[in-house]
Amino acid sequence: MRSLVSVIVLFPKQEIARNIRNLLVRSGFEVIGVCVTAAQVIQRMEGMEEGIVVCGYKYADMVYTELREYLPDGIQMVLIASRAHLEEECDMANVHYLSMPLKAHSLIETMREIVSSISNNPKRKKHRPKERTREELQLLDEVKRLLMENNRISEEEAHRYIQKRSMDSGVSLIEMAKMIKESLTY
Repeated sequence: MRSLVSVIVLFPKQEIARNIRNLLVRSGFEVIGVCVTAAQVIQRMEGMEEGIVVCGYKYADMVYTELREYLPDGIQMVLIASRAHLEEECDMANVHYLSMPLKAHSLIETMREIVSSISNNPKRKKHRPKERTREELQLLDEVKRLLMENNRISEEEAHRYIQKRSMDSGVSLIEMAKMIKESLTY
């Protein structure tokens, strides 16, 4: 039986991320991405109201507490870290903690509990997030390209910039992209 809840695996070392992905896939979970930076996760989770991020403590671009702030409330996080890190901070909402060394059955059991709680949530919507139109996708790509050229940043950094500005100002990603485009083209 396959899980209908999307999972993203995030570890700074690609090999560890792949191994965890393989374990989850063999256990019936739908892993939609393997990432090595938090920015990749934020980009993949855009528009999703629920899902699970299985991750380590620290990545090249931020630590898990910062990533948690960028994710919607419906996204659960399974943090795999040493006991020392877990003892420091164990009270964040929507974060489930597993200590190293990781036991496969503990991860699978935790994942099944989370999927069950998400699936049984009466507020769960039965529809997928609204897909962006071709024009909206072209606008986002154009604004990212402008930001990349003007600021000499990567595509991920450009996307994160648009997303952060959108969240900070309380407007949609598309509206923010339009505003940024206007400010850059005049």
